[in-house]
Amino acid sequence: MKGYLPRKALKSGGVYFLPLLLPVFLSSSGFAGELSGNISLEGRYFNHQGAFADQQKNGGLSLSLLPEYKHQWDNDHKKFTFTPFFRWDQHDKERTHGDIRQLDYLASKGDWEYQVGISKVYWGVTESQHLVDIINQTDGVEGIDGEDKLGQPMVRLSRITDNGSLDLFVLPYFRERTFAGKKGRFRAPFIVDNNATTYESSRKEKHVDYAVRFQETVGDADIGVHYFTGTSRDPVLNPIINNSIPVGLQAHYPLITQVGIDLQYTGEDTIWKLEAISRNFEDKKLDDYSAVVAGFEHSLPGFESGAELSLLAEYHHDSRGEVPQAAFQNDLFVGARFALNDEASTDLLAGAFIDLDNNTQSMRLEASRRIGKGLKLNLEGQVFTNVDDKDPLNAFQKDDYIQVELQKYF
Repeated sequence: MKGYLPRKALKSGGVYFLPLLLPVFLSSSGFAGELSGNISLEGRYFNHQGAFADQQKNGGLSLSLLPEYKHQWDNDHKKFTFTPFFRWDQHDKERTHGDIRQLDYLASKGDWEYQVGISKVYWGVTESQHLVDIINQTDGVEGIDGEDKLGQPMVRLSRITDNGSLDLFVLPYFRERTFAGKKGRFRAPFIVDNNATTYESSRKEKHVDYAVRFQETVGDADIGVHYFTGTSRDPVLNPIINNSIPVGLQAHYPLITQVGIDLQYTGEDTIWKLEAISRNFEDKKLDDYSAVVAGFEHSLPGFESGAELSLLAEYHHDSRGEVPQAAFQNDLFVGARFALNDEASTDLLAGAFIDLDNNTQSMRLEASRRIGKGLKLNLEGQVFTNVDDKDPLNAFQKDDYIQVELQKYF
C-alpha cells in the first residue's frame, strides 16, 4: 500500500478522466454540493483455524470509509459525483486498499444521456448469482459473495425510450481483480501473485472494451439483452511452477465475446427471474461455454403487522461442469426473505446452495437494522457443510464465519 489510493486505482480512471471532468465541473454555476456517505467498523469471527499456512486464525477488525460528493446544476440535467473508498484490515494487507468507486460527469438532454468518468453499472435480476453483470470488476477482497465492485472507467451514451433504453459503452481501461493475501481468508491454497498477471491482448490493461445493452418493459415483463467484447473480468488462474513445485497462482485475462439476456416477469404474488449468457474465447485453447440461472420469488400473504415473507428458489447450470471456474454448475439455491417493514427497516435473508451432483452445501445469512440516528447494524454469516473434495468450494471449507458491521451515516 503506497499512499491513500493505490497507483493503479488512480491510473485506472482518475488521472485519465480528471482533465475532462474538472473543466466541466469548474465551469458550472456554483460549487455547492452535497456530501454524504458512511464510515464502518467491521468484525469477523471464523469458527475454524484456516486451512492453509499463515491464514489469520479467528478473524479480526477492519475499518472502511465511503464518502460521496454530489453536485447538480442546470435544473439537475448535469451532475458531478465523486465516491472514493478506503478499507483498513487488521491482518490482510491485500484487503487494506483504496479505490475510486465513482468519479464521473453525467448529463441529459431530451431523450439522450451521456456519462464520462469512473462509475459502476449493475445488470441482473436473480438473487444468488449475477451472470450478466459484466461491466465492473469484482473487488474480491471485500467479501465472498462477489457483490462489491471496483470503479470502471467508461464513456456511456444512452437513448431513453418510452419503456426502456439503449446503452452504448466504451471501456478504455481494465481493472484487475483483487485477491486475498497470505493471511487472508476465502482464498485458494496458493496466493495469486499480482506481479505475474498476464493478458491475451498485447495492450494489456489498456485494451478498449465495448458493450451494448437494450432493455425494455413489455407489460409485466422486464427484458434486457446485452453484447460485450473485450477482456474478461473473470481471470483464468494458472499455477506458477518453480522446480516442478507449485508456488503460487498467476491471473490470466483472456479476450471474450459474450451475449446474454436477463428477464423478470412480475406476477400477482410471484416474480419469475432468469439470467443466461453464452461466452466465446478468442483463445481456442479455452472452451466456450454457456450458463443460466433461473427461478422465482414468491410472496406469502402479509402479516397483520405489515411484515412480509418471501420464498426464493433458483437453479444454476454451467456447461463447463465441475471446474474451479464454475462453482455453481448444477446447483440449487433455496431461501427466504423477511422484511418487518418497521421504522428501523429490519430485513433478513437466509438461503442455502445445494450441489445436486455431490451434495456440497453452503448456508448464508444476511440481516440489517437501523439503530439510532444515522446508525445501521449489518449481520452476515456463512457455513460450509459436507464439502466434496472435488467441489470448487473445497478451499473454503474451513471458512465458516460470522461478521458484524456497524455503519455510521453522515
